[in-house]
Amino acid sequence: MTPEFTNLVDLASERLGGAVLYANDDFFAPKENLLKASAPVWREGAYTERGKWMDGWESRRRRTPGFDWCLVRLGAAGRVRGVVVDTSYFRGNFPEGCSLEACTAAPNATAEELECGTTEWVEILRQSELKGHSENEFTVHARRRFTHLRFKIYPDGGVARLRVYGEVVPDWDSIKRAGGLVDLAAVENGGAVVATSDEFFGHRHNLIMPGRAADMSDGWETKRRRGPGHDWCVIQLGATGTIRRVEVDTAHFKGNFPESCSLEVCQAPSEVPAPGESYLTFAQWRELLPRTPLQAHTRHFYESELKETGAATHALFRIYPDGGVSRLRLYGSLAE
Repeated sequence: MTPEFTNLVDLASERLGGAVLYANDDFFAPKENLLKASAPVWREGAYTERGKWMDGWESRRRRTPGFDWCLVRLGAAGRVRGVVVDTSYFRGNFPEGCSLEACTAAPNATAEELECGTTEWVEILRQSELKGHSENEFTVHARRRFTHLRFKIYPDGGVARLRVYGEVVPDWDSIKRAGGLVDLAAVENGGAVVATSDEFFGHRHNLIMPGRAADMSDGWETKRRRGPGHDWCVIQLGATGTIRRVEVDTAHFKGNFPESCSLEVCQAPSEVPAPGESYLTFAQWRELLPRTPLQAHTRHFYESELKETGAATHALFRIYPDGGVSRLRLYGSLAE
C-alpha cells in the first residue's frame, strides 16, 4: 500500500532546483543520478571504464570503518514527512542501512559552509535497514523547516533515487520584501493540489510546477470521460491572498485539451474538510472566472475577466469535460 506522504511534494526534486552538492565517493555512479525525476532504468551489458553502468549513486567498496554520505540541497525548503530510498537494480551492491540529517542554512550555502562544524544538523531518520531492488519507505515527523539534508549510507553501495516528501514552507518575509503579485498556487510558494477528480495520465502536482511543461507527460491530464459531468481539482494556496491574474497553459495538449475551464475560490476555515465532507462542499465557493473556452497548445491569460472575490485560501479549477492542462498560475496580492 502506497503511504499517504507520497501524495505530498518531493522537496528534493531536481524539477524544483534540488541538487546533490557533494558526495564523499561516487566512484561507480555519479551523485547527480540520485535526484533524477525519471524512474531508474537497467541497461543490460552496459559497462564504463570503472565498472557496471548503474542509474543511481554508487560508491566503491569500503575497506575501512565508517559510512558514505552526500549533501542535498532541497529544491523547496519545508517540513519533511516521508522519504523513499529507492534501490532499484541494486541487488548485490545496495547499502545495508541509511540515515538522514537535516539543517536550515542559506539557500546558496556551499558544501564547505555546511560542513564547517557550526551547522546544526538534526537527525530526522535514524539508521534504518534497507532492502535491495526495492522502494524503501520511511515516515518522518520533522516539525521544523529545513533547507538541506545529509544522507548517509552504511557502509557503502548504491542507491538509485532519493525522494523527500513534505510540505513546502516558503520564506514569506523575503517574498514580501520583493513586492508585486505572487503566484499563490506555485509549489515553490507552498501551493498544493489537495484533491482531484482524476489524474490518470498526468499527476496533479504537475499543474503547479515551475517553468513551462517539457512535454505532454508534464501536465495534469484526466482519462476520457464517457458520461456526464466534468473533471476538477482543488488547489490549497501557499498563503491567503486575492487573485488578480490567471494563466491557464495547455502547452503540448493539442488533441486532448479541455473544451473550457472555470475557477472558483473560497476562504476556508480549515485546510481539510471535516470527516465525511468533500472538498467541493467544505466551504462556500465564489466564482472567479466564468466558464471560458480554451484553445490547444496555448497560454491563456485572464485579468479583466476575473470577478472581485476577495481573499482566498483555496481555488477550485474545473475543466469541461476532461483533458489536459500543463500549468495553472494564480497571481495575487498577499492578505495582510
